[in-house]
Amino acid sequence: MALNLSNFEAKAQDATKSFWGKREEAKLKQINAGATDIGERTGVTAGKNMDGFVALMVDVIIGNGLSRSDIHLGKSVLTLPGFFRPTKIWDILVVRQSRLVAAIELKSQVGPSFGNNFNNRVEEAIGTAHDLWTAYREGAFGKQPKPFVGWMIMVEDAPESRRPVTNSSSHFPVFSEFNRTSYLERYDLLCQKLVQEQLYSTASIITSARSAATTGVYSNLSAMTNLKTFITSLAGHIASDVARFDGHQ
Repeated sequence: MALNLSNFEAKAQDATKSFWGKREEAKLKQINAGATDIGERTGVTAGKNMDGFVALMVDVIIGNGLSRSDIHLGKSVLTLPGFFRPTKIWDILVVRQSRLVAAIELKSQVGPSFGNNFNNRVEEAIGTAHDLWTAYREGAFGKQPKPFVGWMIMVEDAPESRRPVTNSSSHFPVFSEFNRTSYLERYDLLCQKLVQEQLYSTASIITSARSAATTGVYSNLSAMTNLKTFITSLAGHIASDVARFDGHQ
């Protein structure tokens, strides 16, 4: 049976428009409420900016055989046990017949400050995956096949994110692939390495400029980390789970 990719390109464009639109809505609400310190972080934290991408992934999951009741989106039902910490809240969970089928984390970053935020995102992504897989190994989810674990980030396409960055390491050389790379390229390398090291089933970066609020235009950086790779991997995992377990439990 062919995979159902749910017309993801068009839906991703709509999600990109929504991403930028909700950021601006959040800023305007803060201004209208009389806030005097309106920084970029307001637009990141105040609204559910990635909801359009959540909706896209829900469509892919349902389109490949699962029901809406298997998909958990509310904050109260998005918690999984960890190994190094008690719990972790995800953005999308798929739990079917008492099995963890999929856990997905969605992130975003906009300028003007990319440096510190990039390091924070790297640490979060690695720590989250290591915590989940250790909990899986220790039986936190019972005996079951490996779940799909996905990580996706939307990063602003801007001069600051495209500009090559210098490295500083006093005692040992930095790996050569990081030399004179931009933050967009570093995010692409991060996603590739997260998958190569089997920390995530798939990891994706997409980029867009603020003008995409009206156009919905977004870009991919490499075949390994593009949105189609993410969506295809998710669809394949869901279809495989349905084929494997339907009628057997």
